[in-house]
Amino acid sequence: MLKLLFLQIIINVTHYARFDGEIPLKVARKKSSFFTSTEKLSGSDIVYDFCQYAKDNSLKIFFLGGYEDSNKAAVEIVREKYGIEIDGYSPTYEKYPFSDTFAENCISRISSFKPDIIFVGFGAPKQEWFIEEQFEKLNAIGIKYIIGSGGTFEFVSGKIKRAPAWISRIGFESVYRLLQELNIARLKRIFYSFRFFKYINHKPDWKENC
Repeated sequence: MLKLLFLQIIINVTHYARFDGEIPLKVARKKSSFFTSTEKLSGSDIVYDFCQYAKDNSLKIFFLGGYEDSNKAAVEIVREKYGIEIDGYSPTYEKYPFSDTFAENCISRISSFKPDIIFVGFGAPKQEWFIEEQFEKLNAIGIKYIIGSGGTFEFVSGKIKRAPAWISRIGFESVYRLLQELNIARLKRIFYSFRFFKYINHKPDWKENC
């Protein structure tokens, strides 16, 4: 419970948060007018905006996480398409909490490249914990933007096909992905995601105190 509370504080207070799911967004809008003007923003959409931004401003991007083959392919595709300086690293899979060696290897690879923008694709909530725990080190490197991006690298690389627009509009993207990655873990994630609904308050407490 304390971990969930701390995660809620991280997302609500210390970072910008976005909806990456049509059904949760519709439920939030129905429960509270606070979310009326909120829009859905997927990591697999925003990554291209940042790539273009990096190109226009001569910035460097780093992809951290994802499957090794997806990470490498995504880096090459972005480099060829946008002509920007980009690198990536896919560490050996670990469950959270991450070991010191895991974190040190990630920071070392990032530090040697010195990116301006980093996408962290460990999946929620591991990527959020990593960003929070390593924030001071990432900030010291000079990183301007740190984005938790889930499975974005799999989409960018083409390893996983994105759902058609009409499926996205009705909120069945997770089901579409399940059909491409038919396994128990993916099915559990869909059921687990329903727990999200009980955390949608009428209005976040931190907003009332602003």
